[in-house]
Parts: sequence; structure tokens; C-alpha cells
Amino acid sequence: MDSVVLYVLLGLVLVVVAVAVGVTLVRRGRGEVPAPKPRPGIHDAPAVGDDDSVPHDTPRPSVDLLEVQGALGAPVEEVRAEDLEAVVEVEVPEPAVGRLQRLRARLARSQNVLGKGLLSLLSKDVIDDDTWDEVEEVLLTADLGVAPTMELLERLRTRVRVEGAPGGERVQRILREELLALVDPSMEREVRTQRIDGRPGVVLVVGVNGTGKTTTTGKLARLAVASEQSVVLGAADTFRAAAADQLQTWGDRVGAVVVRGPEGGDPAAVAFDAVSAGVAGDVDTVIIDTAGRLHTKTGLMDELGKVKRVVEKQSPIDEVLLVLDATTGQNGLVQARVFAEVVDVTGIVLTKLDGTAKGGIVVAVQRELGVPVKLVGLGEGPDDLAPFDPEVFVDALIQP
Repeated sequence: MDSVVLYVLLGLVLVVVAVAVGVTLVRRGRGEVPAPKPRPGIHDAPAVGDDDSVPHDTPRPSVDLLEVQGALGAPVEEVRAEDLEAVVEVEVPEPAVGRLQRLRARLARSQNVLGKGLLSLLSKDVIDDDTWDEVEEVLLTADLGVAPTMELLERLRTRVRVEGAPGGERVQRILREELLALVDPSMEREVRTQRIDGRPGVVLVVGVNGTGKTTTTGKLARLAVASEQSVVLGAADTFRAAAADQLQTWGDRVGAVVVRGPEGGDPAAVAFDAVSAGVAGDVDTVIIDTAGRLHTKTGLMDELGKVKRVVEKQSPIDEVLLVLDATTGQNGLVQARVFAEVVDVTGIVLTKLDGTAKGGIVVAVQRELGVPVKLVGLGEGPDDLAPFDPEVFVDALIQP
């Protein structure tokens, strides 16, 4: 008797569950129950932010299917084979030459605090001590740093004293000359990605968490491909679950080979394998993406030094690019100093220079490290990484 009652109760439970599921499905079909919200990197194309991540055990659709869904706006099962081939065709990146010039208006909008403020102050009929105090405040607010501020202030004072109070086009000319001298157009800004002595150019990309290293690595690959160079990407960020997939997406889009290892594996081994693949394949450039790490974490910084040493057993490293978030201002200089001590930084990439960044950070970081700003990020588009041009930069600062 007890068994009969038990079976009856189980049957009732199953009926209730089945009815509930059926009602939910019907309501969802009518639009009454919202579908689960899309999760970045799972239900759409992997995001390009450096810290975007998803649980490592979450199933991910293939890059091909993601591309089709995004580009054609159609369910996967309705896509024809010829549509798929058209979507996953390798992209041709925008040429590197003149990128910064094309992005000049965007750059100018983000730098008004420096150029526009100085133009306004130095265009006054009478420039007194109060005016010079305001000029100093503008320079410091623009993240120029104390020493460069005092230097520029003294040079401007001298020129005004000798040439008289400038006005109109003359103040613009004086400002352009003095700012350009401060940015230093004589510094070597070429990113060494080309083959040398029969081997690939090797680039190591480093920086703290959240500055955009993986995105920068992908965009740098596009720059190299735009210059007709073959590229191998090394996914040596083995700690962030989505990093290798994110880099794979960038590589797939421009036809670059991506060398990756197991999650949580040895990043130095991945970097070594990437360089080995580049040498074996006679490619032009190997670009290695490393994990973000706080400059205060001694163990992680030591590991970065290990990556560099291991790679150098296979090939010299031609370029160590430190990626800095331009919006962090003077705080970024502390990070820069520690990284430079560990891996001998050869160039700076300033990301988010189109945001709330102040133009003076370009001068400040160059003075701090003694190495040039070589690339700047001016947006989230795939081709918004541009070689830094001092003259275009200064012109954008002071354009009316």
C-alpha cells in the first residue's frame, strides 16, 4: 500500500514539473518571459576590453558562428555555406600611414584642457603674474609633471619678455614650437616589428591589469599586417580565462597564427613556443601578450622577467612595449618605473588617449622613463591604434 502511495506522489510531482516547464516555454514564445541576458564573450563576439572574462568551464560558440550571427543577423541554422565563407574572410586592416592624422579631430576633443587653456591665457592683452599662475595651473592639471611644467613656463616667460605679449597667430606659433620641443620629435618612434638578421622581429607587450594589453596586441597585429608583414601571436596570458580566446579572435580576423597553451600553464613556455613557431615559419613578426600584473606584486614581476629571459634563449627581443592607461595620469608613472626596471621597456603605448586623458602625460612618461611614446589608442575600433606623430599631436592640442 505504501508503495502505491509513493508512486502516486512521484507521478503527481512529475506532472506538475512538466506543466510548469510547458507554461514557461509558451510564455517565452509569446515574449512574456525574457530570454537570458547575453553574456559577453559567450553569446556574442568576445569583447575587446582587456579585463573581459568568462568562466573557463562555460561552453563557447566558435569564432565562425559568432561572426555569422553578428554580421548577417541570422540564426546559424539558416546561414548558407557561401555566406559563412564571405563572413570569415580575412580582413584587410587600415593602412598604418596617416592614421593619427585621420584621428586628429578625436584627439583634439580630448585635449582641450591643455592647448585651449594656454591659448586663451596667452592671448590676453596684458600677461601679469596672476596669468602666469593660471598657466602653471593649466600645465599641472594636464598631467605634464612638475619639472616639465617649470621648464615650459620659464621658456614661455622668456619669449614673452623678449618678443612682447603674443596675440592671434603668433601665440599659436609660439605654443606650437615650445610644446613640440617638449614632446621631443627627435626620439626614435618606429616600432621594430620587421625581420632582422634572418629572424622575426620579437615584441613583448606588458602592463598592469585593465590597461588593454590583449586588445593592443591584437591591434598591433593589424598594424603589422597592414604593412604586409606575417604575424605570429603568443597568448602568454594563461591566467585569464578569456585572454587566449580573445587573442585568437584578433588573429583569425587578420590571418595571424596564434600560439597558446593550457589555462594556468607556464607563460614563459608559451612565449618560447611562439618565437620558435615564428622562426620555423620564417614570419616577419612575433608579438607576445603577457598577463596583467600589479607592479607591487614582486612574484608576478619576477615571473615577467623570467618570460623575457626564456624568450631570449631563442631570440633577442626587439621591442618591449609598456601599455599604460592615459587616464590614470601621474599614477601611471609609478607603474611605468617598476616595469622599466624589470624588463627594459623600449616604448610606450598610451591607450584611451581619446577619453578624459590630459595631453601632458605624453611628456611626463617620456621624461620618467627616457623612452618614447610609440603608439596611442584613440578609440575602441580595431584600427584605432596609431603610430605616435609629435607634430600631429601638438597641432591637435592647439587647433582652434
